[in-house]
Amino acid sequence: MKLKLDLHDIYNKGDQIEKALQDIMAEAVTKKAPLVEIIPGKGSGQLKKRVLRFLQQKEVKALYHRIEKDSDNFGRVFVHFRWK
Repeated sequence: MKLKLDLHDIYNKGDQIEKALQDIMAEAVTKKAPLVEIIPGKGSGQLKKRVLRFLQQKEVKALYHRIEKDSDNFGRVFVHFRWK
């Protein structure tokens, strides 16, 4: 099961971006999803940087195993989880 979050529709709504990221991470934990795909889009790269900053927060980082930046598609980030 892979969860997907597309940020195209809310790219310029800061508070909604933060909430959407928090919600998808909470859903991944609840459902024990092995993978979350976050799509900030290609654009200027600012939204992707924001997503990566969010994922680097200590309390968020504790939830997942690793981050993978898609080498084929700059506008996509994968968050991998390892459940015991």
